[in-house]
Parts: sequence; C-alpha cells; structure tokens
Amino acid sequence: MEVNGYTIEPGANLEGAYLIRADLSGADLSGANLSGAYLFRANLRGAQLPLADLFGADLSGTYLFGAYLFGADLTRANISRANISGADLFGADLTRANLTGANLSRAGLSRANLVEADLTGADLTDADFADARANGDTQWPDSFDPVAAGVTFEG
Repeated sequence: MEVNGYTIEPGANLEGAYLIRADLSGADLSGANLSGAYLFRANLRGAQLPLADLFGADLSGTYLFGAYLFGADLTRANISRANISGADLFGADLTRANLTGANLSRAGLSRANLVEADLTGADLTDADFADARANGDTQWPDSFDPVAAGVTFEG
C-alpha cells in the first residue's frame, strides 16, 4: 500500500513520515519504525502495529479504534484526544506519553508501562489495567482509582 509516497507494509521504515489524516485502516505495520512520525488525525482503525516503534510520534486526534499495539513503543508519543477505544496495548511502553483527553474505553492495557504518562481527562471506562505499571508522576483522571483498577506502582 502506498500513502503520501510512503510504502506501508510490515517492518517499513517510516521514521519522521508525514501521514497526517492518512487512511491506514486495517494496515499491517507490524514492527514498523514510525518514530517521530506525524499521524495527526490519521485513521488507524483495526491497524496491526505489534512491536511498532512509535517513539515521540504525534498521534493526536488519531482514530485507533480496535488497533493492535501489542508491545509497541509509544514512549513520549502525543496521543492526546485520540480514540483508542477497544485497542489492545498489552505490554506497550507508554512512558511519558501524553494521553490527555484520549478515549481508552474498553482498551486492553495489561502489563503496559504508564510511568510518567499523562492520562488527565482520559475516558478509562472498562479499560483493563491488570499488571500495568505506573509511578507517582503518572497523572490520572479525577475520581479514577488506579490501584483498584489493578495498576502496580513502582518506587
């Protein structure tokens, strides 16, 4: 698949790519390098992104409904106001990620690393946080109890 002159396929090197508002629904980007990529308001509904490198990527306003992000590196990614409802982020690294105002309802965040992540104003309805990790610098929505949700806190 070609999008904006980029070849979209498993393992693709899309570092720093401009894929703003691109339709990547259902795309297989397994293990792709998307570090520093601009995916603002892109459609990644049902996309396959296991083990993808999204370090520092701009995913703000992106539609990731039902996406598969198993073990993806989302360190320092801007995922604010994104729709991640029903996505699988098992074991994903969200260290210092900006998730403010994101819709994470019914998302699977088991074993995710949420250290220093900002989830202020996020919708966490029915999200699975079993064995997810956070620390005292992780920011949560008002009235959300991460301990009751199964989050483990690191020192």
